Amino acid sequence: MSQLGNDPQQNYRLFLETIQQTGKVWGVTNDDGWIVCDSEEFEDTDVIPFWSDKADAQAQCCDEWAKFEPQSIDLVSFVERWLPGMAEDGVLLGPNWNSDMTGLEIEPAELADELLDEE
Repeated sequence: MSQLGNDPQQNYRLFLETIQQTGKVWGVTNDDGWIVCDSEEFEDTDVIPFWSDKADAQAQCCDEWAKFEPQSIDLVSFVERWLPGMAEDGVLLGPNWNSDMTGLEIEPAELADELLDEE
């Protein structure tokens, strides 16, 4: 059962706490790449959703994304390679979006700062 609710800030806090405990971030991918969504906040901006739990990532693998599957990313690799690459590409991340695929849209540098502050 998902712990994600309709409070994006609470989902984000859960994301931060869980990825620091497990050392993993979960995305959804197939042979063509990772799920990328249009930003609800910024025109011409992409968002890559990530989850702190495999089951929440797996829950998105239906309907139009039925051929996708959850894939874990090591937290160190995520912070050292993914976040800088996303920042360079102008891509935001969607941490722990709920089952309606709604939630916060975070700048990669903001997440990196949050994670470094927690250490």
